[in-house]
Amino acid sequence: MAPSSTYESRTRNLHTVDPEVFSLIQKETERQEYGLEMIPSENFVSEAVLEAMGSVLTNKYAEGQPGKRYYGGCHVVDEVENLASARACELFGVEFANMQPHSGVQANQAVFEAFLKPGDTIMGLRLDQGGHLSHGSPVNFSGKHYKVVAYGVRTTDCLIDPDDVRSLAREHKPKLIIAGASAYSRQIDWKVFREAADEVGAIFLADIAHYAGLVAGGAYASPVPYADLVTTTTHKTMRGPRSGMVMGKLAHQKAINKAVFPGLQGGPHMHTIAAKAVMFKEALSPDFKLYAKQVVENARALSAELIKKGLKIVSDGTDSHLLVMDLRPINVTGKVGEAVLDAVGITGNKNTVPFDPQPPTICSGVRLGTPALTTRGMGVSEMAQVATFIVEALTNVGNESKLSAVRAGVEELSRRFPLYKHRLVK
Repeated sequence: MAPSSTYESRTRNLHTVDPEVFSLIQKETERQEYGLEMIPSENFVSEAVLEAMGSVLTNKYAEGQPGKRYYGGCHVVDEVENLASARACELFGVEFANMQPHSGVQANQAVFEAFLKPGDTIMGLRLDQGGHLSHGSPVNFSGKHYKVVAYGVRTTDCLIDPDDVRSLAREHKPKLIIAGASAYSRQIDWKVFREAADEVGAIFLADIAHYAGLVAGGAYASPVPYADLVTTTTHKTMRGPRSGMVMGKLAHQKAINKAVFPGLQGGPHMHTIAAKAVMFKEALSPDFKLYAKQVVENARALSAELIKKGLKIVSDGTDSHLLVMDLRPINVTGKVGEAVLDAVGITGNKNTVPFDPQPPTICSGVRLGTPALTTRGMGVSEMAQVATFIVEALTNVGNESKLSAVRAGVEELSRRFPLYKHRLVK
C-alpha cells in the first residue's frame, strides 16, 4: 500500500473506521447526558482532560522515573510527569507524589509492597461497613496475602469508634493501619489513626480516593499532616482521569517508586498522566474550592430532603459527597432499588448497610453521591427535586405509569444542565 494511502487510512475518524464502537460511544454519551449520575465514585471530566487522554502521549513507553528511564525519547514525557507531580505536591501540600499507578488499588498495593511482607498484619475498615476491597477484603490481594484485623462502626450511630481502633491496634500490633472508605459519609478523624499507629509502630496510610477532591478544595479535613502516605484515585471527586497516585513524606519516596516500578507495573500511561496534570491545574483554581464546597452542601441537602420524605440514611446524614440509603423500612432491597432508579435514569449502586442481613449481591442499601450533579451546575434546589424523583421511584416499584412520569422528569432536569450534548451526532 502506498504511504499516502496508509496515512489517509490512519487519519480517518472513528465513525468511519469503526461505526460500531462509535455508535456505542454515542449511546453512552446519551445515557450520561439525559440521566442523573449519582454513583459517588463517578464524575464528568472537562474537555481539556478528554483531549489530553486522547493525545499522542499514548504512544510513548516510559518505564522508570523522569530522568532515569529505560527507553530513549522520553525528554518530553519527563516534563509532563514532572509537571503533574509538582502540581499534585502544591495542591495537597505533600513532599512527593508518584503519578504512575494505574488505579487506586494499585496505589494501595504499592504501599503494601514497599513496607510489608506476606503474612504481616494490617488494619482496615470492614468492607461491609463502608471500607474498600483493598483494605483487607478476603477476595482481594490485601486479604489473601496479609493477616487482616478489621475495625467497624458502632451499632448505635454507624460511626467509627476511636476507642475500638486503638484497642485493636494495641492487641494485634499491625504493621500498617489504613484509614479511608468507599461508603462512609462522615468525617474521618485522621489524628486517631496517627496516634494508634504511633503507639504500635505502624505505618499510617490514608486512602482518600473518595474524599480527595473535597480535601483539595478545603471541604474535608486533610490527612496529610498525620499520615505517612496518602493514596487516592484521580477521578471521583477530583474530576480527573481514571487512575491513581501515591504521595506523602519524602523519606518514603524511594521505596514507593521502586514498589510501583519495577515492583508492580511496567510503562506508565503517559496520556493519563498528562490528563492528571490538567486536572491538577483545574483543581488549583479558586473555582474548584467553590465546587468542593457545593458538593458537600448538595449532599447534605439531598440527605436532609430524603430523611424529610421518610427514607432512612445511614448515620443520619453526611459530612462529605456521599450517603447510603437504608431501604429496609420501605421493604425494598438494594438490588431492586438500584434497578428501579436505573429504570428512571438515576444511576446509583446497591450497597451494604452496617450489619446488613442481606448478602452483598442483594444488599439493603443504595449508595448515592453529588459530585457529578454538582459538576453539571446543580445546586441545593435541584437536590430537593432529585430527592422527590428518588422517593417516587422507590415507593412505586412495578408501577410503570408512575415510573414513566419520573423518567420524564429526570430527563427534563438533565436537559437544563447540558454536559456533552455537542458530542452527539444528530
